[in-house]
Amino acid sequence: MAGLADHAFILLLALFIDALVGDPDWLWRRIKHPVVWAGWLINAFERWFNRPEKSTRFRLFTGAVGVLTLLVLAAGAGAGLEWLLPGGVAGFLISAAIASVFVAQRGLYQHVLAVKRAFAAGGIEEARRAIARIAGRDPQKLDEAAVSRAAIESLAENFSDAVVAPAFWFLLGGLPGVMAYKALNTADSMIGYRNARHEAFGKAAARLDDAANFIPARIAGALIMLATPLSGGAFDAMVKDARRHRSPNAGWPEAAMAGALGLALAGPRIYEGKAEEDNWMNGAGRKAARLGDVAAALKLFVRAAVLHGALVLALGVLLRL
Repeated sequence: MAGLADHAFILLLALFIDALVGDPDWLWRRIKHPVVWAGWLINAFERWFNRPEKSTRFRLFTGAVGVLTLLVLAAGAGAGLEWLLPGGVAGFLISAAIASVFVAQRGLYQHVLAVKRAFAAGGIEEARRAIARIAGRDPQKLDEAAVSRAAIESLAENFSDAVVAPAFWFLLGGLPGVMAYKALNTADSMIGYRNARHEAFGKAAARLDDAANFIPARIAGALIMLATPLSGGAFDAMVKDARRHRSPNAGWPEAAMAGALGLALAGPRIYEGKAEEDNWMNGAGRKAARLGDVAAALKLFVRAAVLHGALVLALGVLLRL
């Protein structure tokens, strides 16, 4: 258990570094973020193999080979970094600094806060531009309530995908684990869609990402519930609605957030001009979200992130005993 305990304490420092510093723009303007490198490789695989004239079987196979190749390369890069690390305190600190690159507490908070600030500064048009950076919906179809709802849903879902899940996989697998997870999550965000172009080629990425997020999504929902002063609504919404979401994982943090805030989240949405049906999370809640709800969701997110850090600390201490 010593290895897991080391990972827990390194992770705790990584979460602190990310909360304090986030993703420094000055750094990523000079060297590309590792997620960008993964994106380049995924784009290359798609150009080479995801061609409409090819059979469905060919695209299923090459998509699976592509994502497995990506995972091997990402995990191998992580293992290489760990091998190069010095021992002692220096290695601990460098490992934490590297791991902090793959969690996004501060960045997620700032992106959602930017939506709220954009509306205050420039009205609905500015808010639409801000929400387009974090949600894939058609921004011109969104009014204040829809922008607010999209921001809150993105915050809840990405608390799992961008915070809890990378932390979970670092805890289990160190740098190879977290780098493989981020590569997989990037692949899913780029090609894991149920449309004519990606249904076959991206199927392996989507299924593997679902598996990788199965436990983290439920942890994220539980953390949001526990961070709610009166958590009964969050618990009830998760029990009743989480499994009814079209995603096997996103429903857990979204339902918890919906119940905590007394809102109805998910439900029908518009992507690329096409309406897509989904069940409401906490359907009895208020469907017209407001900017004040975005502020409340951000406060809840901070409390959940602090609880997450406390959980990592407790785990590290228990593993040391």
